[in-house]
Amino acid sequence: MMRRVLVDHARRRKRVRHGGGGRTIELDSGLAPADMSEFEILALHEAIEKLATLDERQAKVVELRFFGGMSVEEVADALGVSKRTVEGDWRHAKAWLRAEFTHEGTA
Repeated sequence: MMRRVLVDHARRRKRVRHGGGGRTIELDSGLAPADMSEFEILALHEAIEKLATLDERQAKVVELRFFGGMSVEEVADALGVSKRTVEGDWRHAKAWLRAEFTHEGTA
């Protein structure tokens, strides 16, 4: 729900003058969605949607960890998987997103 609200708000305010250029999002920084620009929220939303076509669980892990603010243990409980599985999904998803943002920024 929080993700939908943030994405809808970002779409309403999306303008080139508000940072419609490059994509720079660091998931390790402890950055909260409230601290992100509308452009960054949209970029992350689009990337998560693309990731979901490749690996739905990894996309869900990113959504729950980043937008939901859940811990690894909470995500594991919510998805019915082990903590190690969530840690692996989180690590792989972050690497994929990093590559995706790098690729998009240079295209």
